[in-house]
Amino acid sequence: MPTIQANGIELYYEERGEASGVPLLLIMGLGRQLIAWPEDFMAQLVAAGYRVILYDNRDVGLSTHFPHARVASPLRAMVGLVFGLGFPTAYSLQDMARDGVALLDHLGIDAAHIVGVSMGGMIAQNMAIHHPARVRSLISIMSTSGARGLPGAPPRLRRALLQRRSGQMDRDAAIKAGVRTLELISYPDPARLADAFANHVAAAYDRAFDPKASLRQLMAVLADTGRADALSRIQAPTLVIHGRHDQLVPLACGQDTARRIPGARFEVIEAMAHDLPPSRMPQMADLIIAHARAVDKAGR
Repeated sequence: MPTIQANGIELYYEERGEASGVPLLLIMGLGRQLIAWPEDFMAQLVAAGYRVILYDNRDVGLSTHFPHARVASPLRAMVGLVFGLGFPTAYSLQDMARDGVALLDHLGIDAAHIVGVSMGGMIAQNMAIHHPARVRSLISIMSTSGARGLPGAPPRLRRALLQRRSGQMDRDAAIKAGVRTLELISYPDPARLADAFANHVAAAYDRAFDPKASLRQLMAVLADTGRADALSRIQAPTLVIHGRHDQLVPLACGQDTARRIPGARFEVIEAMAHDLPPSRMPQMADLIIAHARAVDKAGR
């Protein structure tokens, strides 16, 4: 099992493609394991000459979990944000960015194209801010700058996603809840198989079920309040991609991210919400490949 010891934890990772390929690091979003990356999408990147590296973030999948960490409740965190007070977290997004850098170190990679979705985009942004020499280019997908005043998910969606779930729920109940979450945030793509969500959630449950991990990661996201102002320091060529119909992280959040990063290009994918819809993945891969090739051609 390919793992590394870094930053006091263990990280599980996988690779696709040849070791001689141009390195491209994929960072998944909140509560999602590396199995959430579509294989066809990665195969398209590999066919274009990229060495694709993916890993389980800390607290998900086969990487180290933090079940005994003391963290704030969502309500306590929101109060802290409103009044400028701190609140306990298990770790920070900067810690998670250092995990990505440690993986590059382990693989002997000086710099890579960094692709992050949702929370993974925030981690990738932190890598570009705090470890600029390691980022050949930045691709931030369906993510946000975290700036105050940006629109959030509508109340109905927030209530559905934040409702309390028992850590003791059985497999069937956990799968049903996971499928409902994916249905709420995703675009109804006709190319998606009818049982795709159920199969994915079942595989994630069987691989590593930790219903509290998402809350711990969410607290790290909420605590990362200084990132918006720091985005102006990013020097890496940046591509920001967002789905037109994203309700969880609305389109304005992606627009704000691109506005704050010098020279960033902003691309909107139609028929996409806060998901990786099968019919839109070739387009997303094409955008990433074109961006990375332009950077490499320029000799960065």
